[in-house]
Order: sequence, then C-alpha cells, then structure tokens
Amino acid sequence: MFLAYAVIFIFNSVLFLLDEAGLTKKSHRYSVFTARTMILLTHITAFLIISYDTENISFHIESLILALVGFLFILLAYFAVNKIYKNSCPLIWNCVLFLLDISLIMLARLNMALAFRQLMWMCVGFAAAVFIPIIINMIPRFEAFEKVYIILSFVLVLSTIFFGSTEYGSTNWNYIGPLSFQPSEAVKFLFVFYLASVFRKKVEFKEFIITGVLSAMLVMLFVFQRDLGSALIFFMTYLVMLYIATSNGFLVLLGVGGFSVASVIAYNLFSHVRVRVAAWKNPWADIDGGGYQIVQSLFAIGTGGLLGSGLTRGMPTSIPVVTKDFIYAAICEEFGTVFAVCMLGVFIVLFVRGMMIACVCKRRYYSILCAGFTAMMAFQTFIIVGGVIKLIPLTGVTLPFVSYGGTSVTVSILIIGFIQWVNGYHVEAEEEEAVA
Repeated sequence: MFLAYAVIFIFNSVLFLLDEAGLTKKSHRYSVFTARTMILLTHITAFLIISYDTENISFHIESLILALVGFLFILLAYFAVNKIYKNSCPLIWNCVLFLLDISLIMLARLNMALAFRQLMWMCVGFAAAVFIPIIINMIPRFEAFEKVYIILSFVLVLSTIFFGSTEYGSTNWNYIGPLSFQPSEAVKFLFVFYLASVFRKKVEFKEFIITGVLSAMLVMLFVFQRDLGSALIFFMTYLVMLYIATSNGFLVLLGVGGFSVASVIAYNLFSHVRVRVAAWKNPWADIDGGGYQIVQSLFAIGTGGLLGSGLTRGMPTSIPVVTKDFIYAAICEEFGTVFAVCMLGVFIVLFVRGMMIACVCKRRYYSILCAGFTAMMAFQTFIIVGGVIKLIPLTGVTLPFVSYGGTSVTVSILIIGFIQWVNGYHVEAEEEEAVA
C-alpha cells in the first residue's frame, strides 16, 4: 500500500511538471489533489499500523493523539501557505509535506517522544515561514547586507568552537539552557544570502578572490570542528553559485583542484578524516569500531529487500543514530528499497522544481538565491544518502525534512518558504507585464 501511495504521488508530481512545460493537458488541480490525497492516506495507514497493539487487540492512545495532531498539522499547513504565499507552487508544498509525514511516521515508530518534538518543530517552521513574505516586503533590498551575512556566519561558526558541545564526534552544537541548536544550519541561510548578494552583479577578479578566501576559511572552520558534511555542502554550494554567476568553467575546475589539494592535506593532518575514509573503504575490517555504523546500515538495507520487512516489523533501532544520520536506512528496511527510491524521486521533483523557478525568475538576485538554496539541499541529500549506502564516505548530516532535528527541519522549511516567495514574485512580475 505504501509503495502504491508513493508511486501515485510521484506519477502525479511528474504530470504537474510536464504540464508546467506544456507537454501535457492534464489539470494542475487534479494532480495536486491526487498527490495530497496520497499523503493523507499514507499518514492514516501508517498510524493505524503503529498504534495497533496486536497482543491486547487495542490501540495506543499516545499514537492516536500524535496521528490526529499530525493530520491536523498537514491540513492547517496547506491552508496557511495557500493564504500567505500567493501564487506559490503547490507541487513544492506537496513534496515537503510528504517528506515531513514520512519523518513523523518513522520517528513515531522509533521514538514516540522524539516524534512529538519533531511535530512541534514542524509547526515552528511553518509558523516562521508565514512571516517570510512580510519580512521581505519590509526589507526589500536584502542584497545590501552582504558584509553582515558573512560576519554573522563567522560569528556563529566560531561560537561553536569556543562554547559548543561535541556530539557524535562533531563540535557543532550550542546549548542555551535545555535548548540546543546547530549554528551551521543558520549559517546556511547567511552563506547563500552572502554569495547571492556578491554574485548578483558582474564578478570582478578581486571579488572572486575575496569570496573564495572567505568561503574557504568558513569551510576550514567546519573541518576543524569535524563537521565534514557541512564543509562539503558549503563548498559545493559555492561552486554551483559561482558557475551560475560567471558561467566560467575554468574557475569551477580551479575550485575543484584547490579542494582536492585541501582534502589530501586534511587527510594527512586530521585523524578523524582518515577514520571516515578507512570505514568507507572497508567497514568490515573494523566492524566493532569505526565501521560499525555503516555495516549495520547495510545489514538493514539488505534485510528489508525490495519491498521491506513491513512497518514495525524490522529492527531499525540496532542502527546507531538511526533517528538522525541513518533514518534513510530504517526507511529502506521497513518500507523497502523501492519505496526509498520513490522517496528520492520526491526529492528530485522538489529540486527540479526549485531550479525551474530559479531559471525563469527575471531578477538576477532572486534567481541566484533560489538556485543556491536548491543546490544546497540537493547536495545535503546526496551526501547523507550516499554515506548511508556506502557510495561515499559518511559525513554525518541530516536528511532534509526527514531526519530528527529541530534546527534542521525549521531551517529546511524556511528555505522552502524563500523559494516559494521567489516563485510568487516571478508570477506577479509576469502578470504585471501582461497587463502593461
């Protein structure tokens, strides 16, 4: 059933994209409604399974409460964004809510307390996203604050070095009383805004050197914190935005060359980099140490097979950090590899639509901003999924919208809010031109 829901969701999402390109004559409304129905059916079916107690032939009240609140959240989120974001893309909201619902389902399966917290942060994210159009209308020239963006980025990253706490080997968490947050998530916003502000105009050699040096310094700070995933995400985002702004392939090759040299140096200087590479090359050689996580992940994926062991019938809790870094492995085990591939299809649809918005937007600053945010999420998804399936060395980042993490899910929703605002700006600009 879950596979059928996912396939129908993907099919209607692709129809939407084809219709946008003028290749089909299907109605937007029909595709959007069908996809939304699949989200609700997935939610209802999953929580009926999770909440049912086969031994006592009864339902867990806590699970039913979470199911009801989650169902209301989906409906209210649709209502709120449709009211606030005029001319936004419904396909993007569908993809985001599908992924958020999968997150809620898996966390309810793994840890009910974390599921309630995640739902709270989802609400916070959407509540904050509601204010994005208002803030942008109050401060229409965000590009004028490029120095502020980069200074705040360094302040936040340095704060973790002096005041941060270490979790899972990376010093990238700050605590304020009982609350914890990752400054690197907030820096994602600031970094993309900084680059878009610089690249909105013709990039001179001096500006290229300055932005390159500052970006490299920021990446190196992440390496010192052992936050290799963030370092890679920020570097790849810089290269994509640089190429979009300059169309200069030589500069990109130069950046890749510099990164390659820096990677070799980092490998020889930092022991944690060597441990990650060794675990990637042969995790079986240190199955009780550095290779334990990836081995357990591969076992889970292989055990689930194509169709999965069934929701609540696997053993995902045997995977370390399963609610964060390895939640994709848990999805593969219980929902099956085919469903997990469909979930990647949802990500791809989301990223394709984001890049389409970036391509058609006529204001250069907003176009680069949208492309930067989309590229950043795409690289983050590739890095964590690639690490979980042993395609690339594991770097320990969250899967956008799916992994547990208040800062991560809130920032991801806010990024979507900015992309949707850019889409609304483009549609309104086209309507004004048509009237003129």
